[in-house]
Amino acid sequence: MKTKLLVLAAGLLLSLNAFAISLHDAKSQGLVGEQTNGYLGIVKSSPDASALAKQVNAKRKAHYENIAKKNGISITEVAKMAAEKAMRATKKGLYIQTKSGKWIKK
Repeated sequence: MKTKLLVLAAGLLLSLNAFAISLHDAKSQGLVGEQTNGYLGIVKSSPDASALAKQVNAKRKAHYENIAKKNGISITEVAKMAAEKAMRATKKGLYIQTKSGKWIKK
């Protein structure tokens, strides 16, 4: 079941949509990074980064809710598994958040 959840979460995390700035570009520019809670966080504030994070996080939340409902687990559990996967998948030089809330380059 965990593998199925992670595959579904990975599909959401890796999907790129047309925004004013793409998720890939925002990560590469150090504007956003992966948080420990499974959601995208703002590293350097900008209107584009904020809009992107808001849209991505709304989609992630909806996806997490769907996975949680199908598997009889909490959204928090799904988000935590997605966060772990996102942290592992984050490429060197991009930002991730530590458990203490500090942003670091992987």
